[in-house]
Amino acid sequence: MSSTFYEKAKDLVSKMTLQEKVSQMLHKSPGIERLGIPAYNWWNEALHGVARAGTATVFPQSIALAASFSPGLIHRVADTISTEGRAKYHAQSSEGDRDIYKGLTFWSPNINIFRDPRWGRGHETYGEDPFLTGLLGVAFIKGLQGADRESLKTAACAKHFAVHSGPEGQRHRFNAVIGEYDLWNTYLSAFDDAVHEGEVEAVMGAYNRTLGEPCCGSKLLLTEILRTKWHFDGHVVSDCWAIKDFHEHHMVTQSPIESVTLAVKNGCDINCGVLFAFAQDAVEQGLLTEAQIDTAVTRLIVTRMRLGLLGVPENKAWTSIPYSKVDCPEHAALNLEAAEKTIVLLKNAGVLPLNRKTIKTIGVIGPNADNRLALEANYSGTASRYVTPLEGIKAAAEEAGLRVLYSEGCHLYKDKVSNLSEADDRFSEARIVAKNSDAIVVCLGLDPSVEGEESDAYAGADASGDKQGVELIGRQNELLKTVLEAAAGKPVVVVLLSGSALAAVEADEKAGAVIQAFYPGSLGGIALAKVLFGQVSPSGKLPVTFYRATSDLSAFTDYNMENRTYRYFKGETLYPFGFGLTYSTFTISGLEADAQSCTVKVKNAGSVKAREVVQVYTRLEGQKELFSLCGTGEVFLAPGEETKLAIKLGKTAFARYDKKGDLQKIKGTHRLYAGFTQPDSRSAVLYGQKPLEKEITV
Repeated sequence: MSSTFYEKAKDLVSKMTLQEKVSQMLHKSPGIERLGIPAYNWWNEALHGVARAGTATVFPQSIALAASFSPGLIHRVADTISTEGRAKYHAQSSEGDRDIYKGLTFWSPNINIFRDPRWGRGHETYGEDPFLTGLLGVAFIKGLQGADRESLKTAACAKHFAVHSGPEGQRHRFNAVIGEYDLWNTYLSAFDDAVHEGEVEAVMGAYNRTLGEPCCGSKLLLTEILRTKWHFDGHVVSDCWAIKDFHEHHMVTQSPIESVTLAVKNGCDINCGVLFAFAQDAVEQGLLTEAQIDTAVTRLIVTRMRLGLLGVPENKAWTSIPYSKVDCPEHAALNLEAAEKTIVLLKNAGVLPLNRKTIKTIGVIGPNADNRLALEANYSGTASRYVTPLEGIKAAAEEAGLRVLYSEGCHLYKDKVSNLSEADDRFSEARIVAKNSDAIVVCLGLDPSVEGEESDAYAGADASGDKQGVELIGRQNELLKTVLEAAAGKPVVVVLLSGSALAAVEADEKAGAVIQAFYPGSLGGIALAKVLFGQVSPSGKLPVTFYRATSDLSAFTDYNMENRTYRYFKGETLYPFGFGLTYSTFTISGLEADAQSCTVKVKNAGSVKAREVVQVYTRLEGQKELFSLCGTGEVFLAPGEETKLAIKLGKTAFARYDKKGDLQKIKGTHRLYAGFTQPDSRSAVLYGQKPLEKEITV
């Protein structure tokens, strides 16, 4: 923490009354006119664009961005979000608008581990791997905050600390129980990266308990790990209304005053909600000291100073960003690039790209073909332009003189589209479209109404936001079977739009091609059409494992990592973590490596200019993990072009955290793998190529 800012903040806090201090610990902080402190609302969101405050660029959802495996892309996206956030903040403040979602403190990114595909909020994360989550999380944090911690562009917040990934319906009372190994090597690893490498300004506590303690008042998490072990000097914010869960659902305290006392004592500085108003009573009753209040408020004032909002000269580079930067053409171009790089090709039996010379009519079918929600995802802003898959395909097809036929096919999750109709009321139309088309694109999956946060999702079986399983919901699988039968051997491309893994076994077995598009942002339809017609080669890689059936999963409430994610799952997957095809053929050779880095030669041996992602994994003798991702790099090569790629290995490549949270080298001879997939046998079969491997002695 800057000593200058700290001393200035401490001096300012000393001039406040107790009531004024406590007022600053609420997310809606009132102004203190006599001290020149304006009102400020701390609550803002920027998961994949400035959210919930009007027009902004709506980028692909976080899980989609993770499929790029590109920290460089994520940094550029976050920097752009920060630019729009600054432009909107200054314009709105000039109008006297200091409402919620209009500040410079963004409660993003979500760096929880997506350990179970049923979790509704998993699409807010960067997937199931701690290394990738840390790598991309740090890139996003640095993109939001800028290069100078003492002159923040905006303030990022790593959430939800910690051991948090469902079930959503139980989050206010749930106790996550884990062993020390999984705690440090899975659930805390990315937060360690965010604090030490990202220098994140804020950390948000989770709703649940971890090892018996409510996370927003956990001595272990907030005091012993975050503040003492990691020396975190930013501020901690509670999740929204999480403090009242202490006494209402977790039953670890008896009253609001006790709950506030527990949270503040253990280092929670600001309350998303109103309960911290009881902090004054806690001081007056001797449960808290005023010095403890001073510590919390000082941290908050320092953040506002780092943002240039209090008592320091403004940073002209940030304050001069014009409103014209919001949703501008330059940002739209980056949005489209991001969408293109996040589409994952899972199967291609020679039907893609679609041949415009031989195809005259394209059938577009499915509940997600024209579903705007499936572009937006949750925590979204409002785009000035949305292009669904149907609209993107129509625009591209019409440009080439092709006809597009469309049928919704079925409802996303109900058994009929029209309430008064009989079940499967669009099946006949879907068959007609298939029969009258030369190629068919079937858009299936989910949207944020059925997977999301407890308070946002509204259409699931229990409306908690979690999925019941990984199979296609509603009548979608039956629709696919109907279309495949009616297509009678014509090319059928299945496009899955979802924020999580789906067991699309029928598609894998019988469709000509399968694409995972996730929630691709407001211009997702354009990106998808460019991939379908071969203007862009797909290059995304799965940041999560696609299982074959719900029966492959462990109990949702079990936080033990055994048999979960690619690092521990011992069954056969449908599509493995790290898998994704391109339209070209790449070769890899010349692996050279030591314990810190590796180099390889990558050649585009195909006929299409394309991007490919190199992944580096290790397998450590005597460790629980089957494989662990520890490095990644990307190339973009013309046909015949070759390049040498150097990849730095992560700190856990040949080390693991011990029970105290200290990294310990694992001595011995281990295996390092470098290729375009993880080293499992399923990936080798699907990709048609095995990674290179080398022994490394540590």
